[in-house]
Amino acid sequence: MASVSDKKSRLAGQREYPPRGLRAPHAAAYLGMSESSFLSLVAEGRMPRPKKIRGMAIWDRHELDDVFDSLTGDDRPRRNTVHAILGIDDK
Repeated sequence: MASVSDKKSRLAGQREYPPRGLRAPHAAAYLGMSESSFLSLVAEGRMPRPKKIRGMAIWDRHELDDVFDSLTGDDRPRRNTVHAILGIDDK
């Protein structure tokens, strides 16, 4: 007969569903970036803040999906179109 700890370890390695809540390292990996980049985006307000559950910072995978879908992928500063028409440099 298998012990309770054997069953738990087997179940932990064989999830049939993705976790809904992710800690920072897993949230960053889910989005394909380093943890430091992810946390910088959170501090800048470009990624959602975590939910606090018993003192743990947990990110909702669905919120990450929504925010990631809304990103433009263009980090360059927008050029002032009036300046462009007038030939003024935006430096």
